[in-house]
Amino acid sequence: QVQLVESGGGLVQPGGSLRLACAASGSTFTFGHHAMGWFRQPPGKEREFVAIINWRGDNIDYADSVKGRFTISRDNAKNTVYLQMNDLNPVDTAVYYCAASLYAIVTFEVSDFDSWGQGTQVTVSS
Repeated sequence: QVQLVESGGGLVQPGGSLRLACAASGSTFTFGHHAMGWFRQPPGKEREFVAIINWRGDNIDYADSVKGRFTISRDNAKNTVYLQMNDLNPVDTAVYYCAASLYAIVTFEVSDFDSWGQGTQVTVSS
């Protein structure tokens, strides 16, 4: 079993930046064997894909809405995945979740992610 704990959320003004982190732990979980993803759920909406990174960090993809503004990265030595968010705007307001994939490679099915964090709130407002 794996535990995923997100941090770094908060209130930020439009145009600002935040860096989210997700720390993974678990005696039977090998972080470097899994692709990791970030998802978000805006108020009143469905959960949506944000970004994904493969096991060694050389295959990455983003939702069109965040391309050029968000950067996903990982540090396998620290069992942590990050999401750097720049040029934030109010439509980015959501609860952000990290998730561990069943697979090492990039896939896009939500069902491929079997472990989820509790989420961290990001609010973009002036």
